[in-house]
Amino acid sequence: MEGPEEVGKEEVGPEEVGPEEVGPEEVGPEEVGPEEVGPEEAELVEVVEFTVPVENNKTLFVWNLEETRPEHELWVALWSLFSSFGPLYLLKLSLSRDRLGPGPALGSGPGSSSALVKFFSSRHAAQAQRATHGSTALQATPLKVCLSSKKTPHFLSRTIPLSHARCLNLANHCLGFNGWSSDIITLKELDPDLDLHQGLDSDQDLDLDPDRVRLTLGCVVQLHFPFHHLTTRGSAVQQETLTRSDPCRSLLRGRLQRAVREKALVQAFSNVQLLLLGSGKVLVQLKYPQTYETEEEELLKVTEVTLPPDEDEEFDLSVS
Repeated sequence: MEGPEEVGKEEVGPEEVGPEEVGPEEVGPEEVGPEEVGPEEAELVEVVEFTVPVENNKTLFVWNLEETRPEHELWVALWSLFSSFGPLYLLKLSLSRDRLGPGPALGSGPGSSSALVKFFSSRHAAQAQRATHGSTALQATPLKVCLSSKKTPHFLSRTIPLSHARCLNLANHCLGFNGWSSDIITLKELDPDLDLHQGLDSDQDLDLDPDRVRLTLGCVVQLHFPFHHLTTRGSAVQQETLTRSDPCRSLLRGRLQRAVREKALVQAFSNVQLLLLGSGKVLVQLKYPQTYETEEEELLKVTEVTLPPDEDEEFDLSVS
């Protein structure tokens, strides 16, 4: 009779195993990990602006490069290697004395070259330094990579906006081709008497030569980030002196229109900051939030009125 009772206790075994089945619930907090890491990511946020990077912690010095391939192939290989860690602002390759002839060499010895790599992000530069120092992925000889220790001159510490091409490259690399868009709000010709340079000599030259004319264009560009629901604008004015009889006048006008559009877009990007999170995500914020009101045409309110029978008369609109 005791056997069945003992067997009953064995059947209760699955209930004891129950806590082990609850294991996935204990794993649950690990799945919520990304939400808990949020505050830590907030501490790892790095702000990247559309300006020329001048900090030492964003610059790498690479040497011990083998010269077993042409210069352009070596440059492309270096760019492919380091751009995999993040967008690059500059990659400058310096050849050794063997290729340049007599003179000081920047490499570590004969037959080796060096390179200067500048990132937009100090985090990307640190990751690239740790991953590539001593690496043989590019060549048989291990690379030597270190952060730059050269002090930045005081005259380079000022903020310099990026060029139009570099603004596009940085935005496309961090946000993707669908992560931003630009529209021309206004592009028109301004008062030709407006002199941006405010030079008396230029005014006298125009008065003496009636065939010369000053062309001034103004442009307003709107920059939109659809995934972040942010919009900002930039404006620019460009001026050029043309000759009326110049057969390429229309071509020069088109170049001026392109130049003022690019200048306005650069000015719009100067108000944008990219926030690089520790998880690899990129957020967008504006230095100076702007609000734009859409201009709507004034509408006349029409009230439908029923006239009394005695006032419901036809008006004579004929001309006598």
